[in-house]
Amino acid sequence: MAQTCQEYRLEYGTIYEQRQVNAMRIEYEDAYEERKVTSFRPVWETEIRQNRRTVLKPVYETAEQEERYFVDRPQWEERIEDRSYDVRREVLETAEREERYIVNRPMLETQEREEPYVVRRPITETIEREETYTVMEPVTTYRPVQVDQGGFAEQQVYRPGPVRNRLRWQSGQCLVDPVTGQSAYQRAGFFWVPEQRPGVVETQRVWIPNVVTTQVPQTTLMPRTEVRKVPVQVCRYVDEQMVRKVPVQVCRMVQHEEVRRVPFTVRKEVIEHVDNKVPVRFCRMVREEVVRKVPITTVRYMQEEQVEDVPVRVCRQEQIEETVRVPVRVEKRVPVTYTYQVPRTVVYRVPIDPCGNPISVVTPIVPGSAMPTVPPAYGSGATGGEPTPARPKGKKKSSGNNEDDADQKPEIEPNENVPEATNDMGSSAKTPGRGNVSGSRPRVVRSYYDRET
Repeated sequence: MAQTCQEYRLEYGTIYEQRQVNAMRIEYEDAYEERKVTSFRPVWETEIRQNRRTVLKPVYETAEQEERYFVDRPQWEERIEDRSYDVRREVLETAEREERYIVNRPMLETQEREEPYVVRRPITETIEREETYTVMEPVTTYRPVQVDQGGFAEQQVYRPGPVRNRLRWQSGQCLVDPVTGQSAYQRAGFFWVPEQRPGVVETQRVWIPNVVTTQVPQTTLMPRTEVRKVPVQVCRYVDEQMVRKVPVQVCRMVQHEEVRRVPFTVRKEVIEHVDNKVPVRFCRMVREEVVRKVPITTVRYMQEEQVEDVPVRVCRQEQIEETVRVPVRVEKRVPVTYTYQVPRTVVYRVPIDPCGNPISVVTPIVPGSAMPTVPPAYGSGATGGEPTPARPKGKKKSSGNNEDDADQKPEIEPNENVPEATNDMGSSAKTPGRGNVSGSRPRVVRSYYDRET
């Protein structure tokens, strides 16, 4: 009997190793500081001040003056006027006339009419509907990152000297006025001429950039949409038209002519003349001259000085010293421990059966290290949330509280660059068919879509 040879298939996964880093966290506390404050309080006092002013006092003088004016006096006279008028009145007379009119009388009749109506009958059918769902696949991409690898270099820079005005002898010459643009002759003599000093050469240290682009791998989960067919029962309705007979009562109107006698009243107008003579009084104005004496008052003003005592409120500032408490924020550094994860790609050997289906046992192949056959489930060993206090050197980590270790010096200096704390344990993808990676062992992310056969 021939011996069966076991066949394997290689798969790739990502392992996250946990590392701890000690750092310092800055905290602030509120404190109070006593300070002396000098303030001024206003004190009001009342003083009496004399207010001198000059007042104009009126003096009245009365005299008489004759005034002549005209007055219109009424004079009444009586006469008779004829105010006769006509009176119009109406006389009522009664008569009768014949009036013909048409009356509509209702008559009821019963008839039958056809009424169509629609009936909806249900029909159930089974159809297939396409349903889409999303599957997350891990995809490794490379992100270009630009890094400046330049350096400093010495560079010569020339700086021109300052410009000074010097008194120089110039011979006679023709110059152009820059304002008017006209040419004029300038006599020989001493003039102020701008002169530039020699420049200075300086050496400066300049940074020369050298930008280099590098590729950084990163693994992300990309959604992929798939379609599947699902049987669905659909109920549709079919309209069917039917006719039924309905009895209806119809009312029609029949016209009849009738005659009636209507009394009516006629108005006739009669004119009568009335004599009316009325005595009337009218007024006539007669002008007369009248003389009267009118008193006239003359006012003249005399200056008089008055003295008045006025109370005035005066404000005086009084100095007061007080002691107040001022809030102050105090900075304090607390050592803490951050946990971050480092990704690493490993190769797994997966045994398969003769049909090509994978067997549940997986043997990892990691150069230079021994890995368990099956990745263990992810437990509660991962740290998340707030960072824990740092552990002092030379002491083992205890299972109790770390409040006594906060006053010890951390393992690294505060100015040293420390990676940021990450918490990717909860957001990482789970391996299909396996448990989650434990917090005390490396976490493996396996893909069932990128296999090698």
